[in-house]
Amino acid sequence: GVDLAIGDPAWDYRRLHAIADLEQLPFADGRFDAALHVVTLEHLPRPAEALEELARVMRRGAALLLVAPQEWEVHQAPHDYYRYTRHGLEYLLARAGFAVEEIEPAGGLFLVISRRLLNACQMLPWLLPVFGPLALLAALLDPLDRRKDFTLGYRCLARRY
Repeated sequence: GVDLAIGDPAWDYRRLHAIADLEQLPFADGRFDAALHVVTLEHLPRPAEALEELARVMRRGAALLLVAPQEWEVHQAPHDYYRYTRHGLEYLLARAGFAVEEIEPAGGLFLVISRRLLNACQMLPWLLPVFGPLALLAALLDPLDRRKDFTLGYRCLARRY
């Protein structure tokens, strides 16, 4: 993996293959057949430039699996800059040289509610006996939300063209 290693001081970054700025990757053009970009895009101050750099080091036709948040709490501050809609991700990926093959929401409104209830339990553990069952019920109701306009985020499969 590649990381700038600035996110969380408690993490062990020794297993990384490279510590690098994602806008200046230390790899040759077309070096990789695939890339995994999971819940990191929101931590990049210039995500468009980072995706363009990622496209540079991927061969044509290479697959990118990207996961990005829409409804998340602030995390790894101060390096938490953006949240993404389906349309924003499609735009950024196309601009960087990727064709989106699939993009799907990670749950809907009820899953967002479930997560928020569980977040409240982390802050105030005494709420768990009440909010815990409500969070489970909300998660079970999530299939009723067919539009998925409120979602925790998106999973995207794209190809470098």
